[in-house]
Amino acid sequence: MSNPEEDRVSDKLTISQLAAYAGITVATVRHYHRIGLLPEPARDGSGYRRYDAAAVVRLIRIHVLASAGVPLAKVDDLLEAGPEEFTDGVRQIDHRLRSEIRGLQRTRERLARLAGGEQIALPPSVIGYLDRLRDLGVDQRYLELERDAWIMVAAQVPDQIDSMMVLKHAALDDPDMVRLYGLLSGAIEWSVDDPRVVEVADILDRINQRAIGTGVPRQDGFEDRFVELLDSTMVASAPLAKRLIALLEERGWTGWTRPERIPLD
Repeated sequence: MSNPEEDRVSDKLTISQLAAYAGITVATVRHYHRIGLLPEPARDGSGYRRYDAAAVVRLIRIHVLASAGVPLAKVDDLLEAGPEEFTDGVRQIDHRLRSEIRGLQRTRERLARLAGGEQIALPPSVIGYLDRLRDLGVDQRYLELERDAWIMVAAQVPDQIDSMMVLKHAALDDPDMVRLYGLLSGAIEWSVDDPRVVEVADILDRINQRAIGTGVPRQDGFEDRFVELLDSTMVASAPLAKRLIALLEERGWTGWTRPERIPLD
């Protein structure tokens, strides 16, 4: 004769069987127990928890809602909601998910713009200028120095950076400027006594003289301490930098970022 107690036990499921019915893991079932989504049944005489059909149905509904993107904190409310409340709750969740998707799409767009290092912290106008220098054959190592300088400048005067780039693009129409970049591109590896340093100083002398000759005052909007930071960065970039500064001083100029005439005694 069968034992009624054993028959009742055999009609119920172990936690692993319950998880298999719902298509989830035992760990997930236990997590739902911990957060109160799925009531935890009492243990049987053998010390096992046994689940009935109602638990299977509830667990499947929980899994369907969670898989659809419903936050676990909202699942219980939806399970207990009437038709209208359920529809309204789903609509609110859909609105939130749409907002999150738009945010993720914007994040993807920002990530796509980070394909190269110069895209980090730089506006499109500067990126375009660096691309033009790259097209002129400027060495990547020098481009990285230029990029880092413009990152600092863009952070210092963000409202002026686009107009600065217009002037920088116009300056590349000057053969002297193109030649200057061609020289500076390889200057990182020059020795201190490389004769090309003199040519760089001569070109800068001509460019500075023409800039002064326009009669338009150069206003960069930089604080003096920031100019000193940029100049010190330039001096530290290559062994020959100090010699170049000395050659420019011989030609009557002081400063790299903001070149000015040395006053005559």
